[in-house]
Amino acid sequence: MITSASPSVPSLLGVFAHPDDESLLAGGVLAQRAVAGARTGVVTTTWAPDSIRADDLAEALAVLGAGRARMLGYGDARNDSSAPGHARLCDAPLDEVIGQLVVQLRELRPDIVVTHHAIGQLTGHPDHRPTHRVTLLAVEAARLAHLYPEAGAPWQIRAFYAATHPHSGIGELGPLLTGVGKTVLSLPDEYVTTTVDVTPWAEQKWRAITAHRGEVARERSLPGLLARLPEDIRRTIISTEHFTRLSPAPVPSDPHQLTT
Repeated sequence: MITSASPSVPSLLGVFAHPDDESLLAGGVLAQRAVAGARTGVVTTTWAPDSIRADDLAEALAVLGAGRARMLGYGDARNDSSAPGHARLCDAPLDEVIGQLVVQLRELRPDIVVTHHAIGQLTGHPDHRPTHRVTLLAVEAARLAHLYPEAGAPWQIRAFYAATHPHSGIGELGPLLTGVGKTVLSLPDEYVTTTVDVTPWAEQKWRAITAHRGEVARERSLPGLLARLPEDIRRTIISTEHFTRLSPAPVPSDPHQLTT
């Protein structure tokens, strides 16, 4: 199971490309759900389980109450040391990656799945986009008994969300990223179906982000950029999380919570 928790609160699984994506994009809702008694977990598609970032990920997940690290072990498109001897996620056979993720979905049996959106978050990282695609396909495959029968009993999730960044929600993030030469790919506000105020869990979220020490030390990474901001500006940036509900219905019953 994801974690031992109340069966009455819908469980949540995040599927993200890199160690730190889970904390930056959904750290607030993961912490919120865990505190409420939900089973929560995270699957990371890149970096090897014995890589330098694995320990940081494990610490961040412990802070968020999201169980153990589950790393598929594919290479990061921009870091050759992420998984030596293994294919980069963007080069790996699609069917193979889907099959690995179906195993996780059928084992963990989450009610809600959250992943990257189709354009790959603000900077369009080449690992974010394939992670979105394989998650979308794996969620569908996991419910069909004739697909990947060796991966376990079929499982149908109840809701599927993509983490998003609307135009109106960019705020301080825009100049922060463009200031170090990064692209900012935000989306029209109407694309967002769910905006969650995670202020009560912002401190916990920040501790999870800073658990990724290697990223905090980098000058151009988002954790590093956030770490050098005044606390009040940083807290404003990390205290709201935006999502788009992709299935099974386009509009959630509560626009301020991830619902089933």
